[in-house]
Order: sequence, then structure tokens, then C-alpha cells
Amino acid sequence: MKKPYLELRTRNSFGDIINTYFLWLKYNFKPYTNLYLRYNAVSIILTLIGSYLLITGFMGLASRDFRFGMGSNVDNDMYLYGGLFMLVIILGLTAILNYSVSSAYIIEYVKEEGDVEPKKIGTAIKQRIGAVIIFVIIGAFIYVGYLIISVILAFIPLLGMLAQYAISFTLSAFFGLAFTSLFKGKNTVTEALNEGWSFTFSNFLRVVFYGLIIGILNLMITFLIVSIPAFILGFYTYFSVESSIDITTSVFATIVYTIGFALFILAFVFTQALSQIAFGILYFNLHEEKYNIFLRERIEQIGIND
Repeated sequence: MKKPYLELRTRNSFGDIINTYFLWLKYNFKPYTNLYLRYNAVSIILTLIGSYLLITGFMGLASRDFRFGMGSNVDNDMYLYGGLFMLVIILGLTAILNYSVSSAYIIEYVKEEGDVEPKKIGTAIKQRIGAVIIFVIIGAFIYVGYLIISVILAFIPLLGMLAQYAISFTLSAFFGLAFTSLFKGKNTVTEALNEGWSFTFSNFLRVVFYGLIIGILNLMITFLIVSIPAFILGFYTYFSVESSIDITTSVFATIVYTIGFALFILAFVFTQALSQIAFGILYFNLHEEKYNIFLRERIEQIGIND
């Protein structure tokens, strides 16, 4: 049975936009998740490998006895820092990929009225790969500026912390809206950044609070996802300690903690992808509110039918 199409190009109130996001998840969670897994298969495997290296190194340092017969802490450090470096690189590239997949998906969803073909998502990403790279480079410089400002604000009690959160949510919204704009109508990087900036600061309170609420709700979804592996890890750790099993030298323990840690990371990565979907929904609302393109098309269509 075909899921109903939700028209996103409408002028909605703040609460209706949030409601639209969750209705969209209700009707499209399965097809979107299937597409997400398809494009993230390699990164999931690499995340498992990176997690294994990180956990192996940590276990080795904790036990001071590397189980492969290499007792040197240098080997443990190599696995620990190698796994950490690998995860940082993988998660960075995965974040860029998921921003692209989610943005292309929501654009295609509106364009084809819910009938999204996975191949078209890949084609859209390939066509915009150059613009995405330039966008990421510019975004990296902006983020470095944010880090510098955050360090300065850290010296200001309370108000500095509140300012940090405000800037963080503003940047998240700005990048989310701009990235969606980048995939809509083949906008240039400059046009996408300008549109993202315009939408963010012309609707500042709505955008920031939307990002805050969606972030909290998505975190709740994440905690629900990771609650099962967290319970299993806690259960295993408790009975291992009770049974006097040295989990720092156990191969099975390493595998269990590797899978648990990887699932924890992958859940937050998936949350980031969902957040971009949410900002894509917000983008179409703000775009229609400013330009009234869809409303004019409907009025013209009524005139033609009459």
C-alpha cells in the first residue's frame, strides 16, 4: 500500500511544522531507513572496524597485557589512537554523506510527490559533489571560528554558556537549511549560503527553537534505539564482574563492547541524518512562506480548470 504524500510546501505554524516532521517519519521511516542503510553500508562496516581497534587498544591498556602476545603498551596505543583517528575520519565523511543523502531525499520527495527512486538520490549527489566539497570547506572555516568564539565565551559564567548553545543551534539550522538549498534547483554554493542565512535570521526565534525541539526529540529516539544494547552491555558487565571474569583480556568481551560501542555511535549518526530531514521540511515551509510559489501554482491551476 502506497503511503500518503505529505505536502511540505505549505505555510504552517511552528507546532504544525513539528507535527509534519513526525507525520513524515510515520509514513516514510521504512523507505528512508532502507535508503540510509544502502548508502551507509560501507561506513557501518568501517565504523565496526574502527570501534574494534579502539576497544582493543583500550582493553590492552586496561589489562597491561595485550592478548596477541605483544605486551608492549606501544601496540596498545597504536590500536587505541589508530581506531580513534579512523573513527573521526569515517564519522566526518559519513556526516557529509548523510547531509547529502537527506537533502537530496527530501528534495526528491517533494519533486516527485513522495515517489522517491534511490538511483536519483545517487545521481543528485554525484552532480553536486563539487559544490558539496566547496560547501564543506567553507563550513569548516566557519566552524573553526565558532570554536574560537566558544573558547572566549567559556570564560563568561552562565551567559557565556547560553550564548554557546544559541550559536550552536543557529549554526546547525543555518547549515541544515543551506545544505537543503544546495540541492534544490542546482543552486550555487553562494546562493545556498545566502538563502540559508536569509531563512535563518529572518525567522531567527522560530528556526532556533525548532532546532532545539527537534534535537531533543531526536535524542529521545536515539536513546530508545541504544537502550537495548546498553541494557545488554550492562547485564553482561554485571555478571562478568560477579563471575570474576577478566573482561579486559576476554575476546568475547571485546566483541560485545565493540558491537555495543559501534551501535551507540551509529545511532547518533542516524539522528544527525534525521535532523537534516527535519531542516529540509522546515526549509520548504520557509521557502513557501517567503515566495508563495506553490500557492500561486495552485491558484493558476484552479483558473485553468475553470
